[in-house]
Amino acid sequence: MPRLARLDAPGTLHHVMVRGIERTQIFRDDTDRADFVARVAGLAEAGALTIYAWALLPNHAHLLVRTGTRPLARAMRSLLTGYAGAFNRRHKRTGHLFQNRYKSIVVEEEPYLLELVRYLHLNPLRAKVVPDLRRLARSPWTGHSALLGTVPRPWQDTQTILAQFGPTPARARRAYRAFVAAGVPQGRRPEFQGGGLIRSLGGWQAVAAQRRASPPVTADARILGAGPFVEAVLRQAPAVPPADLPRAGVSLAALAARLAAALGVPQPALLGPTQTRAAVTARQLLAYVWVEHLGRRASDLARALGQTRGNVSTAARRGAGHAARWQTELPKWCR
Repeated sequence: MPRLARLDAPGTLHHVMVRGIERTQIFRDDTDRADFVARVAGLAEAGALTIYAWALLPNHAHLLVRTGTRPLARAMRSLLTGYAGAFNRRHKRTGHLFQNRYKSIVVEEEPYLLELVRYLHLNPLRAKVVPDLRRLARSPWTGHSALLGTVPRPWQDTQTILAQFGPTPARARRAYRAFVAAGVPQGRRPEFQGGGLIRSLGGWQAVAAQRRASPPVTADARILGAGPFVEAVLRQAPAVPPADLPRAGVSLAALAARLAAALGVPQPALLGPTQTRAAVTARQLLAYVWVEHLGRRASDLARALGQTRGNVSTAARRGAGHAARWQTELPKWCR
């Protein structure tokens, strides 16, 4: 069956899920988890995503995000490509880390924003990764602890969520804590697990009621929301092609020419072995844009530059430090 195109538009709320290939663990230790969280934080700080809720489990992760300055596909490509490369280097493995492409569901904010915040943050408890709510409240690997103020995460948008629970942080956190505790007996929610009508209508009971009614409601497996919301999304949101993996896009020669012109470095020096500070900086920035923004393979750039894959990956990490100066130029270079 052909894969459905993704739905996205600036300001869209998404529930995003990523899973390890063949149930592979994507987080083996706290170093892995800290690396992934740091990359999510970078996207939030750059304005690419607003993060409301998140949870890391051994072989998968959940994010509740709103798209910002970048399409979701580009933000996720940067996150997952960079993380997978670093994970493979750390653990001396090769091959794909993630199962197919990530899954994303467009979410109707009312009534599902707070419900999903609770549902996502209870995932480690349901999976028995943490034993109880007390430990969950101090876990550094979900956004729940940030909302409770036990693990500061300045990049996570806690204010939007807490503002819906009370006028002061203390009152809001008490009410939020009680709200999460009340969700423990709910277990797995069918509307968050199923597709099509099951998801769009909010579970099997709503589906059964709709089947007895008319006219039929519009439903879509990519959307969590009522019929009118589904119709509005399908009408307004541009569909991102299913192949939201690295695409051809800008060629290496074109990218190198744009970088050379912007940084004042001759293109032969940028692509060659020249070791002047300007040329090295330009190559690091080239590697960063190639790997992190275009989602291309470090090995392809390594072959073109006559270097090892490890050298290119190191250059990409160092290039991230230069990128802040060029945030307004990055979109032009990548077209």
